[in-house]
Amino acid sequence: MAPAAGATPQDWRQLRYLNYYRLSLAALLLFLGWPGEASSSLGHHNPGMFQLITTLYLAFSLAAVFTIRWRLYNHHTQACTHVMVDIAVITLLMHASGGVGSGLGMLLIVAIAGGSLLMEGRAARLFAAVASLAVLAEQVYVRLEGALPDGSYTQAGLLGGSFFATAILAHVLARRLRESEALAEKRGVDLENMAQLTEYIIQRMQTGIVVVDEGGKIRLINESAVNLLGQDARETDKTRGRLPEPLARQLRAWRQDPDTQPGKFRPADTAAEIIPRFASLGVDRHSGVLIFLEDTTAMAQQAQQLKLASLGRLTASIAHEIRNPLGAISHASQLLAESPHLDKSDTRLTEIIGEQSRRVNTIVKNIMQLSRRDRAQPEDIFLKPWLEQFIREFIQHEKIPEGRIQIAVSPPGLQVRFDPTQLHQILWNLCHNGIHHGAGGLRLRAGREDRPYRHYLDIMDDGAGIDEEMAHTIFEPFFTTARHGTGLGLYIARELCESNQARLNLIPESRGAHFRITFADPRRRQVA
Repeated sequence: MAPAAGATPQDWRQLRYLNYYRLSLAALLLFLGWPGEASSSLGHHNPGMFQLITTLYLAFSLAAVFTIRWRLYNHHTQACTHVMVDIAVITLLMHASGGVGSGLGMLLIVAIAGGSLLMEGRAARLFAAVASLAVLAEQVYVRLEGALPDGSYTQAGLLGGSFFATAILAHVLARRLRESEALAEKRGVDLENMAQLTEYIIQRMQTGIVVVDEGGKIRLINESAVNLLGQDARETDKTRGRLPEPLARQLRAWRQDPDTQPGKFRPADTAAEIIPRFASLGVDRHSGVLIFLEDTTAMAQQAQQLKLASLGRLTASIAHEIRNPLGAISHASQLLAESPHLDKSDTRLTEIIGEQSRRVNTIVKNIMQLSRRDRAQPEDIFLKPWLEQFIREFIQHEKIPEGRIQIAVSPPGLQVRFDPTQLHQILWNLCHNGIHHGAGGLRLRAGREDRPYRHYLDIMDDGAGIDEEMAHTIFEPFFTTARHGTGLGLYIARELCESNQARLNLIPESRGAHFRITFADPRRRQVA
């Protein structure tokens, strides 16, 4: 009979509980068999032997408490020893109390049942056989003494049969319990793995997931939702956080009328537009609500690609229709300017025709550049060295002093994902505007927002700034305050940012113009 391969904590716990029963039984028998007690049946045949055995049994039970706790011996050895001691002790106590008729033999059933639950294999039948032989041996010994009452052998035989029935039933029950325990443990592991996988998927989803209770408090929020809503969206304790007011307002409207179509909102001025979707978690309208938050940046990028494709087809046909007569007008004005018969007023008119022809030609070129622009090819860019190279090229081209443009990047290893060519075009336009409209200096500052988790690049000048009325229209196409401007520079810059899932915003300042490029979350890959 080989020992179990390895005892589990549950096996040791069962052995400890069985020993607690043994300890209680020994103390109770010692108390009931003590001289002077009312009970006359326990130990009446041999009181001294009864007291000695119960005392030793109590001492053994106390010692077993420490051997089990410290695991001085393996589980198999201790379980076998305990059951064998139980059989021996109860048999001796039964003899000291008058044999099978004392009724103490029934305690052997508990010992055999406990041993059958603790041990595997044929150990249960072994315990039953040993107990049956012990009872029969006790009866034979009493018979030899001449004190065997009638029917004692019959009682001993019935008791032995009970031992085997108990052993078999307990063994079957123990086996099924172990199988159920193993199955439950396996299912528990599967459920735990499934829970971990579900939590991992929810936390890594690019769609924001928020669960709120009937009071509007956040009970669950994934990382994408935290970054979409921003640092004011929740408190440090997630279970006490509340939704930002624009989202809470839409949630209240949806609770009153589930057919209400949610609208876009911005948690902050520089944040992306978000579209919420609501789903009830119960049949009652006051139950919890599951909120899906979709970043419109990717959808805007796809819409931008469709818009540019349509614009490209339109401008391609318009450009041919405009450029041919425009070229003829420009050429005719040049020939007319060379005529020796023009007076000064006519010469000025030809200059106006040439200037306006060149301006129209520039507008056509910019529109065609926008419509024919290639799809963004984003790359990972280390911003600090890239900006330093860009500034060297810019100051050389614009012929301005080096100290006029300052760069600050924190942390120095800041990395963004953007199309380098398009980022170069955006910064060139913004820096050109800042140098020509500012009072002198230009500052480029790059950093990282912790919540929402995004990188940004600020372009700031120290000029007169942009008034509030004009701030709402500067990104509109063909809007310009410059005499010879086309009004497409900022519009193209914003379009290029959207192609890279970034945003270009004007930050209100008391003095100077402050533009911010907010790059896409580095954990959210480009989809187009």
